[in-house]
Amino acid sequence: MEPLFGVVLGLMLAVASPAHDSCTCETNKWAVCAQDGPGNCTCRLAGSDHPVDCSTLTSKCFLMKAEMMPLKEKRLWRPPQGVSDSDGMYNPDCEDSGVFKARQCNQSSTCWCVNTAGVRRTEKGGSSLSCSELVRTRWIYMELTHKRSSSAFAVPDVAKALRQLFESRYKLHPKYIAAIKYDPPLIQIRLDQNKKPRWDVDIADVAYYFEKDVNNDSVFPSNSRLTVSVNGDALAIEKLGIYYVDEKPPEFSMRQLAAGIGAVVTVVLLTAGIGIAVLLVLRWLHRRTYKKFECKEMREIKAPSLELP
Repeated sequence: MEPLFGVVLGLMLAVASPAHDSCTCETNKWAVCAQDGPGNCTCRLAGSDHPVDCSTLTSKCFLMKAEMMPLKEKRLWRPPQGVSDSDGMYNPDCEDSGVFKARQCNQSSTCWCVNTAGVRRTEKGGSSLSCSELVRTRWIYMELTHKRSSSAFAVPDVAKALRQLFESRYKLHPKYIAAIKYDPPLIQIRLDQNKKPRWDVDIADVAYYFEKDVNNDSVFPSNSRLTVSVNGDALAIEKLGIYYVDEKPPEFSMRQLAAGIGAVVTVVLLTAGIGIAVLLVLRWLHRRTYKKFECKEMREIKAPSLELP
């Protein structure tokens, strides 16, 4: 009887083992997962040895690093689109915790300082550039529009749907959603996070996940597309802009600011000069026309009248 029980138990384990072997990461399609024990699935970031916690969002720094690695799939790999709030994609240097290092450099020894969202906050310099601290992004402002639809959305319904989206899909605590304003078709969202406890997701990571979702390049697995529903009607997001505000103002030099001001002044002066020139030409034409008319009248007055005999 015991040998028969052993055979049955072995068959049960053999049938169950494939289910345990197919472990995946629910929050990162670039994670490489493998079963390292019964019921234990370990996921690591593609191209590195960093472990990935699939119960929450992966840090933006780790995501950007993974995006620079060609995907081992049977399709062509394309470079990801550059984000609108920085100089484009780059291969970042990350701390072991997943946060950006304060100083980032490229392969040509050009360096710059970034904030906790990985956005450049100084001018680019040489390898001797020093970044004393990693300045925290205090709040994020997002501006998006949706496609026109026959049915109008109520303001409270749109705010409720987006709050549920950020809480459920991106695991963001509701206290960090400071405001959602809706003026069809414009939607404005403000995320505020002065301090981040270790167990909470970072608003910079949330904004990056959201941006990838809107651009149809989701970090989530392919079967988890972004869908926003307002009372059963789809809210199709069309455009998205993200703006980052740090605890300290950026440190761009006055030279760059002066160049921008100089360009504005040049445009203003050129416009004023052209306007003055047009006014002078119009005034000259007017005076010329008036003089011709005045001379014609004087000739008619001075001309001798013909009297009949």
